[in-house]
Amino acid sequence: MTSATAAGAPAAPAAPKRRGSVTGTRRTVAALFLLPALVLLGALVVYPIGYSVVRSFSNASGDGFAGFDNYKALFTDDGIRTALKNNIIWVVFAPAVSTALGLIFAVLTERVRWGTAFKLVVFMPMAISMLAAGIIFRLVYDQDPDKGVANAVWVGVHDTFAQSSAFPKAHPGRNSPLRPQSGGFVTAAAVHTGQAVGLPLVGVAPDQMPDSAKKAAAAKPEPGKITGTTWQDFTRGKGVGRLGAVDPGELGYAGMRIEAVKDGKVVASTTAAGDGTFTLPAQADGALLRLPASNFKEPYNGLDWLGPSLVTPAIIGAYVWMWAGFAMVLIAAGLAGVPRELLEAARVDGANEWQVFRRITVPMLAPVLAVVTVTLMINVLKIFDLVFIIAPGSSQDDANVLALELYRKGFSEGQPGIASAIAVFLLLLVIPVMLFNMRRLKREVRR
Repeated sequence: MTSATAAGAPAAPAAPKRRGSVTGTRRTVAALFLLPALVLLGALVVYPIGYSVVRSFSNASGDGFAGFDNYKALFTDDGIRTALKNNIIWVVFAPAVSTALGLIFAVLTERVRWGTAFKLVVFMPMAISMLAAGIIFRLVYDQDPDKGVANAVWVGVHDTFAQSSAFPKAHPGRNSPLRPQSGGFVTAAAVHTGQAVGLPLVGVAPDQMPDSAKKAAAAKPEPGKITGTTWQDFTRGKGVGRLGAVDPGELGYAGMRIEAVKDGKVVASTTAAGDGTFTLPAQADGALLRLPASNFKEPYNGLDWLGPSLVTPAIIGAYVWMWAGFAMVLIAAGLAGVPRELLEAARVDGANEWQVFRRITVPMLAPVLAVVTVTLMINVLKIFDLVFIIAPGSSQDDANVLALELYRKGFSEGQPGIASAIAVFLLLLVIPVMLFNMRRLKREVRR
């Protein structure tokens, strides 16, 4: 009976596994997969943050408790206060300008066939490291117009409207009839009609003479007029050249302005021809001839882009060059999701392009614009590379930011406690902005 039952009866079903044990196994497997990442996160993020917080309450040597003294330094130290002020400027202007340019580029490139190529060019600086971009813009902002692109363009525009002097180094030579006066030169004696006057100068290299300069010619006297020559007078050696006389090969000061002055008033004026000759009317009789200071002013050398007053805007310009492409790509992706029916309906209702842009495109892109702006704000709070590389030593204090001051306090000035306090302060500034950005991203995912 028992054997038959054992042979013919079906086997008893296995006991079902408990759900709790399966869930626990899955969690264990998930934890094992996450463990390497958690170890790295703890070693590279959590531990440094915790250590920085502890170190920010320690003295410079690290063996004593300093209380809140390091945090008080954040608002009393001149260097840190300048860095904080510059960080505010960065947070206000850099993200706003980058986002605005990205929006403009994204909207305009939608209407041109070569929009993709343009986006590629604008986005390309993102492929360049901050170090390389800093070196590039250090050269771009060079003070010398022959090296710095920014000043080359600026000087070119300036000289289009206000021509610089070609004779900044010119001055009277030996036995010259000219005497210095208010940055220019004036004759020692009065001149009279029928007289040919020589106004020799030296000090201008031949290759620096104007293109219009020709071989100097000795002026001939004319009745009722005052004639003369102003030229580059040089003596090559005894028996070769004559001092104070026009010699072959010497060039005239083309374009030199000559004024006749009586009792402090200009009664006549003229400009020298290519060969340096000039003619003044009879009104100049008995006057002194003056070469005004405008003939000898130094050529315009552009702006001091990396000087104390412009260094921060200049570095922000380099940042915008790099990150406007990032903003453009994100905004263009958001723009692709804007319903075209809304835009066409607005145009049919009579709205012009500006109204469509302001009242439909921008409001529809508001979530994307907010995410881009906040992301860039987080980025600029940590800006270091560009400021460290572009700003020269003479104006680095004026361009200082919190991340750079952290580096200087920790590695140059031997104040790790204050450096840690700056790091914690930066973390506290970034966290609210980061949380805001994360909340917005979650809302977008839910939609």
